[in-house]
Amino acid sequence: MAGLATAGALSRAGWQVTLLERGERVAAPPTALVLWSNGRRALESLDPDGGWSAIASPLPDGGVRRPDGQWLVGPRGRTGAGPAPAVVHLEDLYDALVAGLGDRVEIRTGFAVTTVRVGRRQRPSVSDGRTFLEADLVVAADGIDSPIRRVLAPESVAVGSGFAAWQAVVPGYRVPRLTGEQAAGGETLGAGYRFVSIPLGERAAGKGGVYWVATAAGAPRPESPATQLALLQRWFASWHAPVGDLLAATHPEDLVPQEVRELRPLPRAYGFGSGPGGVVLLGDAAHAMPHHLGQGACLAFEDAATLRSLVADVRPGPDLIAAIETFSRTRRPRTTSVVRQTRRMSAVVQARGRLALRARDAALNHMRPRILGNHTQLQADWTPPD
Repeated sequence: MAGLATAGALSRAGWQVTLLERGERVAAPPTALVLWSNGRRALESLDPDGGWSAIASPLPDGGVRRPDGQWLVGPRGRTGAGPAPAVVHLEDLYDALVAGLGDRVEIRTGFAVTTVRVGRRQRPSVSDGRTFLEADLVVAADGIDSPIRRVLAPESVAVGSGFAAWQAVVPGYRVPRLTGEQAAGGETLGAGYRFVSIPLGERAAGKGGVYWVATAAGAPRPESPATQLALLQRWFASWHAPVGDLLAATHPEDLVPQEVRELRPLPRAYGFGSGPGGVVLLGDAAHAMPHHLGQGACLAFEDAATLRSLVADVRPGPDLIAAIETFSRTRRPRTTSVVRQTRRMSAVVQARGRLALRARDAALNHMRPRILGNHTQLQADWTPPD
C-alpha cells in the first residue's frame, strides 16, 4: 500500500517511477483497514483528489467487553481533532491507489528483489538475480521481510510477537441479523484471546459486510484454512453474540491467517546515501509492529507523505542526499514512540491467568483512556509536511 501511495505521489510531482512488484499482479488481500486520523491526513495529502471519503465508512466505537458480554469499557464516542477514523476495504483502497499512479509509473510484476547495491560513488541499484535496475532513489516498501533492509540494517530482525492472528470480511449478503448494539461492532478481550468486529458500510468492495480480526496467544497454526476456522469457532464458541455468528458466516476462503511479528530493534536509520541519492526504508520494512493499535499502515502513509514532501522538488546530488537524511531523522523518533505505545497495548492483550485477568479488567476502565488518550495524541501529533 505504501509503495503504491509513494509511487503515485512522486509521479505526480514529476518523478519517473518504476514500481517493482514481486507477485504476478498488484492485488489486494481480501481484508480491510482502519484509517485513523493521521492515516487519513497522510492519504489526503498524497492525493487530494483521491476521493477517499467515497470508499471509507465511519469507524464506530463499539466499546470493550468480556467474553460473557459484560462491559469493560462502554462506547465513548469520538474525541480528538482531525478527520474522523474510518474503515476501508483493501480492494477499494488498492483500486484508488492504482488509479492514482499516472502515466509516469512503469509497473514491473514478477520482480522479486534479492540484491541491493549501494556505494559512495554509485547510484543505488536492485536486482532480482537476473537484471539490475539503477535509480537515483530506491524506496524499499517491501514489507517486514525486506531483503533490502537485511543488507542495509542487519541489526533489525523480524521476530514473533507471541500471537497468531486471523482476519476476514463477511460480505453483506452473509452477515447474520444483528441488533443495533451488535451492528456497531467492538472489541472483546479474553484470556490471551481477542476479537474485534467492524461494520464496513454498504459500499465496501461493492458488497458491504463486516470485517473481523481474531488473535490468540501462541504460534501460527499449520493447518488448512478450513481446520483453522473450525478451531476459531471452537475457541470462541462461548463468547457473546455476534462473535460465534460471524465466525459461522465466514467461509474458509475468506480467512487470512498471519503470524504477528515485529522488528527488534528498529533499524538504526531509515535512509542510506548512495552516489547522488540513496535508499529509504518505508512502512513495515522500517518499523513493523504488533497491530494492537492499528497504526502500521497509517505510519506507512505518514512515511510516504513525508518522503514526497522532502524529495518532490529536489534534484539528484547533495540536495537529494540531504533530503534522505532528513527523512530518517524525522521519521525514526515518531515511529519509535508509536511502537512503544503498541507494546504497552500488547501487554494488556497478553494478560492470562485468573489474577492477571482480574487486575486487567479492574484497571482497564482507567487504563484504556490513558492508552487511547496517548493513541489519540499520537494521531494528533502528526500533520502532513508542507
